[in-house]
Amino acid sequence: MTPGIVSVALSVWSVHVHGTKRRWRCEEAEFACSCCGEGWARDKLQEALLMLPANAAAELRMQVESLDEVLLARTHHEPTTDSELSWWHRRC
Repeated sequence: MTPGIVSVALSVWSVHVHGTKRRWRCEEAEFACSCCGEGWARDKLQEALLMLPANAAAELRMQVESLDEVLLARTHHEPTTDSELSWWHRRC
């Protein structure tokens, strides 16, 4: 991970969660550049949560879980999606 990617991912995930777009497509990555890599902001956040020391991860987890609660309240499970995907990829 590059410096600053966690804050960018958190900002992008917040915009995504609070946005008005009705459906997301897994093939439409939110990051697609040489410095950030490719992928979704929530995936980057999950990666950071696993890599960070416990104290830093706890702080980030509070923010991510708050956004996840909003997403869960605004969306529903899409039963036709691949069950191997992370839960946030299976919401619509």
